[in-house]
Amino acid sequence: MDVLGLLRIRVRRGINLAVRDTISSDPYVTITCGTQKEKYVDVRKSALERTHRFKRTCYFIMKMARATVEMQKAPTRQKVKTRVVKGNCNPKWNEELTIYIKDLNAPIVLSVYDKDTFTGDDSMGNAKIDIQPLVECLRMGLQALPDGTKVDRIQPSKDNYLADESCIVWNKGKMTQDMILRLRDVECGKVEVQIEWIDLPGSKGLLQN
Repeated sequence: MDVLGLLRIRVRRGINLAVRDTISSDPYVTITCGTQKEKYVDVRKSALERTHRFKRTCYFIMKMARATVEMQKAPTRQKVKTRVVKGNCNPKWNEELTIYIKDLNAPIVLSVYDKDTFTGDDSMGNAKIDIQPLVECLRMGLQALPDGTKVDRIQPSKDNYLADESCIVWNKGKMTQDMILRLRDVECGKVEVQIEWIDLPGSKGLLQN
């Protein structure tokens, strides 16, 4: 199995999200993982012609039409989303979304949209979820820690999307990381999430990658 494990993302709430309707918005969150990968698919079309001519002997002439190969894009990107919260720029979703992880370096993007009925949904910003700090802590093998232990703290910087200090905590046999993500490509807005790694039976796992 190529899958390393699962990532559970608890989308808790939005904070001061942008207004996209008259006085408010109808926001929902999407999580995408991976990119579109191009692959070549053989769509060969052949025309077989047989001509029988009998002059003392019988022979066959076969003509094959030229093979053409079309390049098609095969989507390898996962996408999951929350429900829509009507008329609220500080929505509470409290939903769990789960994606599978094949590549620890594949981008995981959180996007917020305003749901529209008659037109396309409006963008309300986006942020990237960095799972590397959580993965590094899991690989340390710290299962004997007491509940509530803060294993690591990650500070906001220009290299991440954090709006505040993010803590990785060991509690009840699980390692989780709480984040408040500052949305970009928008005038304002933050989203609070928690991520948790889930080992999948039969998968490669983190220690073998």
